[in-house]
Amino acid sequence: LGLCFVLGGLAVASNSSLYHGVGGLVLASVVGCGWLLSLGASFVALVLLLVYLGGMLVVFVYSVSLAADPF
Repeated sequence: LGLCFVLGGLAVASNSSLYHGVGGLVLASVVGCGWLLSLGASFVALVLLLVYLGGMLVVFVYSVSLAADPF
């Protein structure tokens, strides 16, 4: 899980495409929450997953709308 978490972080840092970067960010957050689940912190993992994915969705939609706007 640690290796997948690092690879997700590298995917975010190395991709210039917005869509691939968000995919890496989702991968890193899901694997990080899975890591917390394996440590026995299920409630914390669930709360972090909901907060992170909600925040990432808002930022992703805002960024896509700015990129699509010609002015």
